[in-house]
Amino acid sequence: VQLVDSGGGLVQAGGSLRLSCAASGSTFSINAVAWFRQGPGKQRELVAAITSAGTRTNYADSVKGRFTISRDNAKNMMYLQMNNLKPEDTAVYYCNAGGYYIGTDYYPGYDYWGQGTQVAVSS
Repeated sequence: VQLVDSGGGLVQAGGSLRLSCAASGSTFSINAVAWFRQGPGKQRELVAAITSAGTRTNYADSVKGRFTISRDNAKNMMYLQMNNLKPEDTAVYYCNAGGYYIGTDYYPGYDYWGQGTQVAVSS
């Protein structure tokens, strides 16, 4: 699976962005997928994940109620709708595929990452 993410940009606090990730390959739909982010001087962290069929999602506490992850398996696409953005959301965002759940914990597919898309939120 190869991933190309897009949709980042510069936005004022309170604004919205929608990130997209296009996947190639026939196995996209059979695995869980997720969005991660890495802010300046920080470790990469899980933002949101979704099961293969899209029936369950989970979010980092810091984005709950503001971000929504979704996927369209027919189009091999995944999305992250980000509303009410805050300066602390500034980061490079990466899509990840080929993941799986154990209980409520998402484990990333280590070989399947997008190239990253920059999100910058000004105050």
